[in-house]
Amino acid sequence: MTAPDFEDLLRDLTPQVLGTLVRRHGRFEGCEDAVQEAVLAASVQWPEEGVPDNPRGWLVTVAARRLVDQIRSDHARRERETATTAAEVVPEEVPDTDDTLLLLFLCCHPSLTAASQTALTLRAVGGLTTAEIARAFLVPEATMAARISRAKQRIRAAGSSFALPEGAEREERLRVVLHVLYLIFNEGYTASSGSELHRADLAQEAIRLARMVHAQLPEDGEVTGLLSLMLLTHARRAARTTAAGDLVPLAEQDRSTWERDLLDEGTALAKAALAGPELGPYQLQAAIAATHADAATAEETDWAQVHALYLILERIAPNPMVTLNRAVALAERDGPKAGLALLATLDGDQRMTGHHRLLSVRAHLLERSGDRAGAYDHYRRAAKATASLAEQRFLETRARRLQA
Repeated sequence: MTAPDFEDLLRDLTPQVLGTLVRRHGRFEGCEDAVQEAVLAASVQWPEEGVPDNPRGWLVTVAARRLVDQIRSDHARRERETATTAAEVVPEEVPDTDDTLLLLFLCCHPSLTAASQTALTLRAVGGLTTAEIARAFLVPEATMAARISRAKQRIRAAGSSFALPEGAEREERLRVVLHVLYLIFNEGYTASSGSELHRADLAQEAIRLARMVHAQLPEDGEVTGLLSLMLLTHARRAARTTAAGDLVPLAEQDRSTWERDLLDEGTALAKAALAGPELGPYQLQAAIAATHADAATAEETDWAQVHALYLILERIAPNPMVTLNRAVALAERDGPKAGLALLATLDGDQRMTGHHRLLSVRAHLLERSGDRAGAYDHYRRAAKATASLAEQRFLETRARRLQA
């Protein structure tokens, strides 16, 4: 087994082992430390001694022993009797159940902010180090460590039980989990700041976690839709930038570089997601992405269908970004003036005030309508409003082209 294979195996097993320990002991922070020690031991021993017949059981056993040692050490001076009891209840057999989904529910506890949910999910379920997460979100490692620590403390203070919620609560918590995975993917696909347009490792991690959830909930339309959306979007990543790292808009991308395997899988999942009795935001976004994937060229895109899907999405999940995207589709169907008229309805929305996406889309439509001066002004304003250096370069290039 190669080194990357070892890493993939350990990354897949880590949340399962952590879930098993948390289910037994309820000590989230202590369990995570014990699992990390077990994973470290495996990364040293397995390459030399070979992977055990039951690698998950090996990790659970080693992690449980480390946790017991930790409990004994913590209570040696004041609660030795309790520590002994804790050691005695560690079972030898490892259950076959996979608690990854339960662990995701715990990391996405409603008492946490979206930023804390995202960080804790990447740490506990994704297996990323604190330093890796900090680099992904361009913050100091100490800042990210404090954020993760506060998240664990808040979960402990909330007294959350390690059990799958039922009924409406389960549905609500699942939507939070999907939203967190969506945020992770979006940050990987289009970085909110920094010199790179995308961070493929972060997007791939979101896809890996989405596959985990889909494996346990294959009949859930929104779970299927989210995975489909990720695959269809990630398939285009190679065409999104030039060799120099400059952004290439969808209409100008070389579609022959789109990954056909991901497109085929994503399209099949999108069709399966739409077959359910209800429609959700991720299912509709997946259908939109599949429509783009079906077009061999930008000119062949069925913009009427894209607009219709955005219209439905806007009705069931109102959001200014949805309206913004519908304006793009409407402009492709009916002309730039129709798109500009729809964009005007967003001018009073405080969430969009000064947003670089609104400014850049308006610049594009003004350029198409012949208003070069207006387009130049909006391209420049959009470039100043984004923290992404790749987007800044693209927008400034568009502005210089109009000026020339």
